[in-house]
Amino acid sequence: MTEAKSTTDHATIRSWIEGRGGCPASVGDTGQGSDVGILRVDFPDRNEPDRLQSVDWDAFFAKFDANKLAFLYQDKTKDGSVSRFNKFVSREGG
Repeated sequence: MTEAKSTTDHATIRSWIEGRGGCPASVGDTGQGSDVGILRVDFPDRNEPDRLQSVDWDAFFAKFDANKLAFLYQDKTKDGSVSRFNKFVSREGG
């Protein structure tokens, strides 16, 4: 795997996600009221049970900033293919 990068820049995050056909999402039943819950990136061709719910970018980034998260991501795999590796981490912890 090539080296992962970390960012808090909304434009970079949105561009990376949309560039891979993804969209902002949250894990179903993890939020209450206006809280969207646990953030995830949803890719339409994923092979997982349909537990993710789409959220709009404003709600996604509001939760991202409120929880002081950073976006850890990889552009390419070791063999040079486009990578979808991503993870939300604490800004304090890297």
